Amino acid sequence: MTVAEDVAPGPVRINLIFNERAVRVPYGVTLFDAASWNGIAIDSTCGGHGTCKKCRIRIADDPPAPSSLDIRAYTADELRQGWRLACRTTATRDTKVEVPPLTTRPKAATVGVGRQVILRPAVQKRYLELAEPSLADQASDLERVLAQLDDLEPRAELSVLKTLGRTLRAADYKVTAVVVDDVLVAVEPGDTTGRRFGIAFDLGTTTVVATLLDLSTGTPVAVESTLNKQQPFGADVITRISATMIDPGALDKLQQLAQETLAELARAVCEAGGVQPHEVYEVALAGNATMTQLVLGIDPEPLGMAPFILAARLFPEVLTADAGLAGATHPRARAVVFPAFGAYAGGDITAGLLASGMDRDARVRLFVDIGTNCEIVLGNRDWLLATAAPAGPAFEGAAIRCGMRAADGAIEVVTMTADEVGLKVIGDAEPQGLCGSGLVDAVTGLVRTGLLDSSGRFITEEEALAKAPGLAGRLRRIGQERVFVLHWRGPHNAVEDSIYLSQRDVRELQFAKAAIATGWSILLEEAGLVQADVKQVLLAGSFGSYLSPAAAIRIGLVPGVPVARVVPAGNVAGEGAKMALLSLRERAGGLALLEEVRYVELSDRADFNDRFVERLSFPEA
Repeated sequence: MTVAEDVAPGPVRINLIFNERAVRVPYGVTLFDAASWNGIAIDSTCGGHGTCKKCRIRIADDPPAPSSLDIRAYTADELRQGWRLACRTTATRDTKVEVPPLTTRPKAATVGVGRQVILRPAVQKRYLELAEPSLADQASDLERVLAQLDDLEPRAELSVLKTLGRTLRAADYKVTAVVVDDVLVAVEPGDTTGRRFGIAFDLGTTTVVATLLDLSTGTPVAVESTLNKQQPFGADVITRISATMIDPGALDKLQQLAQETLAELARAVCEAGGVQPHEVYEVALAGNATMTQLVLGIDPEPLGMAPFILAARLFPEVLTADAGLAGATHPRARAVVFPAFGAYAGGDITAGLLASGMDRDARVRLFVDIGTNCEIVLGNRDWLLATAAPAGPAFEGAAIRCGMRAADGAIEVVTMTADEVGLKVIGDAEPQGLCGSGLVDAVTGLVRTGLLDSSGRFITEEEALAKAPGLAGRLRRIGQERVFVLHWRGPHNAVEDSIYLSQRDVRELQFAKAAIATGWSILLEEAGLVQADVKQVLLAGSFGSYLSPAAAIRIGLVPGVPVARVVPAGNVAGEGAKMALLSLRERAGGLALLEEVRYVELSDRADFNDRFVERLSFPEA
């Protein structure tokens, strides 16, 4: 391929090849934007703003001079090999670009704490053997069907009438009526009563999980998870909201990516379960407020700035086609969209509370869904208080120098004594980085061994030799910053090539845990309770499933209760979505939660910052 000059002679387009895929882009755009515009996924958690240093690309043939960020993100050897940050490399000449494969299936919790339900789905099927019309019996086709559905009293839509006559006559008037809630959505030839399915979606900011359910038996048929395709726009909802404010076309793109994610998962679970898309008559969607509005194409800008207003807490009737599932479900299938308490306590929390039975238990329980935005609910069957705390992306591996998502190669468990460090790596692979649970473990181990003091500072080398002689050699420096080496790699065991925890990484975790701890401590105060009054702590979400309860207590992420009271709850949002498909009674219970939960807004509290600072320190042993 010929290489153009680096000076743009007026308007010009550049030819790029991303992993053998050719694209043409305007001169001067970043390679990150060039890839995003053309549907090529490059890893990023900051949305291309240069803060996460994750958007790795390689230009092997005459790479451009590295930027200052490149120099901080890569080793000297990697820079010589042509590794650059896509968000800081501009298209100034024709070239080939190597993009590392993106992990599309991170380790995620696909099941969680749930409850037994009485099976009564909204999707009903009735096999009908109808009398053929005659001159003596001239009832209409629709009247003939509805007469045998008098206990359901459905209403029919025009779309059903368009094919009703043809279906009845071709099937010799032996058909199956499909009713969803109070709507006759289909009349099918023959007896298909044994085939009715629904899909429960947990639409997360990072990971999306889909579970295919047999609505006749209530059993899961297949489950799949994948990375949310919106990921290149940033790791958190604020970054994605900001994208829609900066670029008028971003909302359409974000909606498209979210809908593509749902549709691909729907097709995947149907294929895995041997189910045809037209046999899926209903889906349930549990997502935070931003994800829900984005997938439905609703402008999220009011969610991103005070006073943080939802477009709606309850949505009108939504078809699966409105969520991008046309062709992946029955054409007239319905979507149950979970309602939200507030801008930052969305439908996923409503679903999680439904699954965990927070409103049914006499005990005081604390529900904590740990993520970039952390939702917290405290209460029992008599009262419920909810809030949301801005934890930041540290638990997703973002803003951590050697951080990564929970995928193969990620250190997920760190054990530490005064003499040695033990690591457990996802996939039993060579360590490539540190995910959220490994980050918490590592910091907890350093606190326990005394290498980190209560303020979060690394102690001096002399103190380290006295307290943990076997670990002292792992305390090093990169420039002026002190780091602790978790895993040596590379031929020369250079600190820069190792997987390490930096002083700044510790601070990022402190900021995250302080925000969460401030949230639940304020709720305790509002309820007139103390930490010991909490009888159970539910750690919800994928991160909560793999987080060590003992570590969470030790660093002050959750209240200082006996470790047996801290329970990983898993994907409770997904469990709540399943319950809504299986039981109309539970679906009504989810709606009732809106009236039972009182939301406490943290952002307008004058004492929030002071309380936050108080929670930065690690508790004394």
